[in-house]
Amino acid sequence: MQSIYIPKERVDRIRKDKAIAERIEKQCKCKMKIVDDTIEISGDAFNEFSAKNVITAFGRGFDIDAACSLMSDDYYFATIDLGQAFGSDKRIQQIKARIIGIGGKTKKYIEGVSQAKLSIYGESISFIGTTSAINEAQTAVNTLIEGGTHRIAYLRMETAHRKNKEEARAAAFRAI
Repeated sequence: MQSIYIPKERVDRIRKDKAIAERIEKQCKCKMKIVDDTIEISGDAFNEFSAKNVITAFGRGFDIDAACSLMSDDYYFATIDLGQAFGSDKRIQQIKARIIGIGGKTKKYIEGVSQAKLSIYGESISFIGTTSAINEAQTAVNTLIEGGTHRIAYLRMETAHRKNKEEARAAAFRAI
């Protein structure tokens, strides 16, 4: 059995919407139990591991559909913890604002080009996607965190995206 702590408001959402817990239990083939602000998972080791990833992603702000995509062998989860890198709440808010952009434009653009899902929640920025999609999105996000302009962040991400597409085409050609 594993215990996972996620923010109280996300636990409350699972409590209110029983369909979320049922979906996780069904897809991960395990049992969930909410104890205070902790979720306990029981099942075989692989299913517990899968459920832990899904619940952690849900706890980091992803909707249940995005979180459950982690059940696919091709999708992964990654997080950047801004709280560890920056002590100032003001600086963390500035960085989050830069990544979201006006009206969410920056976040949508990063998701559109990279095909990774982003969640900006609390002091973290989390990603769900293929390894190449996450790397592309992280390229843009890290550029913005380091103080680079949006233009530079987009150019770096687009360059990484083109490189990944070319490598995929080359690999497909070699397979023929």
